Amino acid sequence: MCFVTEGIGLCQRRGGPVEAIRPGDRVLFEADEEHWHGAAPNRVIVHLAINEGDADHDVVHWLDPVTDEEYTAAPATG
Repeated sequence: MCFVTEGIGLCQRRGGPVEAIRPGDRVLFEADEEHWHGAAPNRVIVHLAINEGDADHDVVHWLDPVTDEEYTAAPATG
């Protein structure tokens, strides 16, 4: 789960659209759901990420970096 406290960010689930996230937004990613999140272009983001692990799920499983093409496919963030 990700809580945005300041700034403007972007997130995307594998195969889904890139979405803008803003202060007050809460984004829930399911266990083992491939996704990325970070600051929008020329912006900053402050967020609180909460990860829960159990016997079947690692707390964090880092994947490959987001490509420039994936990142620039983002919606306008105004």
